[in-house]
This record gives sequence, C-alpha cells and structure tokens, in this order.
Amino acid sequence: MTASSSISRTLFAADALLPTGWARNVLLSWNQSGQLIEVLAGVDPQSGEAGEAEDAARAAGPVIPGMPNLHSHAFQRAFGGLTEFRGQAQDSFWSWRNLMYGFANRMSPEALEAIATWLYLEMLEAGYTSVCEFHYVHHDIGGKPYTDVTTLSRALLRAAQKTGMGMTLLPVLYQTSGFGGKPPREDQARFIRSTDNMLSLLQQLAPVCKAQEANLGLAPHSLRAVPPDSLQAAVAGLHAMLPKAPVHIHIAEQTQEVDDCLAWSGQRPVQWLMNHAAVDPRWCLIHATHMTADEYASAAKSGAVAGICPTTEANLGDGIFDMPLWLQHGGRWGVGSDSHATVNAAEELLMLEYSQRLALRQRNVLGGGAQPQVATAMTLQAVAGGAQAAGRAIAGLAVGQQADFVVLDGEHVALAGLPADSGHAGHVFASHRTSAVAEVWVAGKQQVQSGRHLLHETAQQAFVRVRSQLLRSA
Repeated sequence: MTASSSISRTLFAADALLPTGWARNVLLSWNQSGQLIEVLAGVDPQSGEAGEAEDAARAAGPVIPGMPNLHSHAFQRAFGGLTEFRGQAQDSFWSWRNLMYGFANRMSPEALEAIATWLYLEMLEAGYTSVCEFHYVHHDIGGKPYTDVTTLSRALLRAAQKTGMGMTLLPVLYQTSGFGGKPPREDQARFIRSTDNMLSLLQQLAPVCKAQEANLGLAPHSLRAVPPDSLQAAVAGLHAMLPKAPVHIHIAEQTQEVDDCLAWSGQRPVQWLMNHAAVDPRWCLIHATHMTADEYASAAKSGAVAGICPTTEANLGDGIFDMPLWLQHGGRWGVGSDSHATVNAAEELLMLEYSQRLALRQRNVLGGGAQPQVATAMTLQAVAGGAQAAGRAIAGLAVGQQADFVVLDGEHVALAGLPADSGHAGHVFASHRTSAVAEVWVAGKQQVQSGRHLLHETAQQAFVRVRSQLLRSA
C-alpha cells in the first residue's frame, strides 16, 4: 500500500470477504470514527463513478475481516512452556491449574501491563482485531485490595490502548472453590469479590471504558465459583446498569466439572444454567465442551454464543466440541485463544476443523451449504459470533460496522496465483498462519504493516524482562 495509506479512509481491494462471501473489486470507505460508511463491490477504480475509488489505497492481497478473540486470560501468555512436563501419573486441567495459580500470585500491575501489551500486539500481528478479556486477578498479592480497585483493569485497558487493540473488558466474579458454596482456597484470594463489590467495580470502570471506546461486561467465572443467588444478582445488577452488556461464563469444560455439578444439583452444568438463568444472545458459553444432545439444542436455541478455544482445549486435554451438532441447531460460535498456548487466529480455525476431522474421520467438516470453502465458512461464522460475544459493531466488512480488517500478502507463496478463496484457505491450512498477514487495521487505523506492529521490539523486550523477573521470584 502507499505511504499515505495510514491516513487514508478508503481502501480498494481486488478481492474482499464480505458477510455474503467473496466479492471482486471492493471499495471500503470509513469515517473519522473508524466506522464503515460504504462497501461497494464491482467497482471500476479507473471509471471515477465511485467517487474516491481512483485515489483509494490498494490492498496488497485479499482482504478479510478482523477476527474477534472472544476469550483471553492475558497474564497466562507469560506462562507458556512452563507446564509442558509430566508432573504426576495423570496430568490434567486441574494439575495445570495449580501451577497457573502459583504464577498468577506473583503478578504485579506493571508485569500484567507488559505481558498484555505484548500479547495484544501478538494478536494483532496474527489477525485478531479485538479481544474479550476475561479478567480475574483483581487484588494485590495475598488478596489485599488495591487502594484503587481498578488498578489491574486499568493495566489491561492501557495495554489495549497502546497497541490499538479493540477491547471488551470482562471483570470476573469469583466467590467459591466448588459447587455448594465451598470456601475459596488460599491461592484464589486475589480473585475473590462480593457481588456488591463487583457491581461497584463495574460502575467505576464504565466511564473509563466509554472514554476508550471499549466495551464492558461481566464474567461469572463458572457455576462452581459463583453460587446461584450471586449469579442472579450480579447479572441483574449488570443489566440494570448496562442493558446490552455481554455475560461470559466458563461452563462444562471438564468432565469432573460435569460430575461435580450432577452431585450438587442433579443436573449437568449447561442444563442447570438453562433452567435457572435467563440465557439470551448477550451470553457467551465458554468451552461448553461436554453437553448432551438436549443441551446442544437448548443452548443453541437461547441465542448464546459458544466460545470455542481449540488450541487451549487441546493443550489442556479438555475434549472436542461437537460443532456439526451445534450448527445443526443454528448455534452461533466464535474462537478465543484463552491461555494463549497459541496466539494465532488462523491456527484456531485450523485446530477446530482438524479436531472435527479426527473425531468424525471425515474431511472438510465445517464447509458446506452456501459456503463450501471451509476457511471462508469458518471465518464468517467466527467473526459474526465473536462480534456478538464482544457486544461491539465488529461483525465484518459491512456498512455500520467498524473498519477492522486484515490484508493478506497476495505474493506470499501460499497465496500467489490462487483465486481469493483458495488463497485464503492457503493462509489457514498451508502457510505458517501469520506469515501471510501483511497488514492489520482496527477502526480504520493501521496497526500492523509488513507483518509487524510499530511497538514490536520494545514490547517484546519488556515481556521477556518481566517474565524473567516472575520466574526469579518463584
């Protein structure tokens, strides 16, 4: 693209992935606020009939919508590689969690900001343009509240602002260590808030998020961590304050969680939630890995988004979400990078499709119908579901949505000479996943050029320094 493209409010793409599918000769135009005001297909840039088309910057390859990342625990990025050893006869999510808690309990505000800054920069370079931050480390080391209770939330918001990452902040309500109101463990002290305390935090964060054009919601951590009365009161209080605010919850991730929920209530986690909470399209069910056929049907019918985190679910040995059954019921879904064992939008799509292939012993499982190309079908569905879960106007290249998009390198070996849909499939299934990302734009502002963010070197150095300090303090 031209040197002036960083201040241009128009882009001409020979190929662009619109919500209706691939289109040729597309002119994108956005306003000063970064909102798309015109999306014209079939434009002849030399004719002058489309106003600014002739002067618009030219995309260097196919343009795809930016991917929302609907589930992130930012601090866990610095934890990558530290648990990939056999520590007991049968390692599991629960043994991993014990190690993770030890790491979380050494985190300072400065460390969190440095880690999140590098992570959000990595996400941008990997094709994500917004993040839903599931933020549950609230207090100082030992569990003492900071004088400013928004301290760690503000560290995350600053990281998003510095990098240009779109943000939906989801402070986590965490109160118990298990079903039936079990008292929290000592190593969970930094997470614990009363319901009133959480609603007070949300009130304080609301104007801060609004000033940054970030969205604010709530994340009841899980049914094991939030008793029924607290869940009801917290969601009611949130929606009295912010009627459209998203609600995200971990649910049915592990078989032990299902067994414990059955022992406590006689119902499975998703079954219990559907029977006791007014789940609607504002909700996002994170993982929802272990559901019955009836649970798939009822959860999809609610309009809630399934938050699938394929590389983390593989890393933790969670299991495989039944995507064909979910889609059979019209279910909506998006992807997240969760613990950030992998930070790569295309890699999550690849892992999702491959997990279905392994489970079903079939190929091209998630293509079909109007979109036989698997990469195209998955991208459009994940962008739409991720936008819904984020509660932001980031649902793709359409008028009224934010100008969040990724320009792929048309000369990359995985794409060169191929039709746009096949080139896109090459990006997802045949490249190094990020290597074909040339540029990334958020709200009409370029954040990544030639595959690199402007802050890449300084943010990387700060991340490595902070991680080394955390390891020394172990």
